[in-house]
Amino acid sequence: MFEVGFTELLLVGIVALLVLGPERLPVAARTVGRGLGQARRAMQALRAQVEREIDLPALDSQPLQRLEQQIRQGVSLEAQPAATTPAKEHGA
Repeated sequence: MFEVGFTELLLVGIVALLVLGPERLPVAARTVGRGLGQARRAMQALRAQVEREIDLPALDSQPLQRLEQQIRQGVSLEAQPAATTPAKEHGA
């Protein structure tokens, strides 16, 4: 995902050491490590859930096809609106 080389990691480590100091750097590194671990576990759980959803058995398509036909018939019957005159629309 991220292409980070050794020199980039070394630079980040030196900047973190200068900003945080030697006392707080281990605590910050531990916190970042825990956060990354939680994010990784969440992504794995999400991936597993998506894979389970994809592997669900196919739905029975017969009822869906009948429903589609009924909807299409209903739409085709209603597709021809009744002709109204402008006087009737305005209540005159």
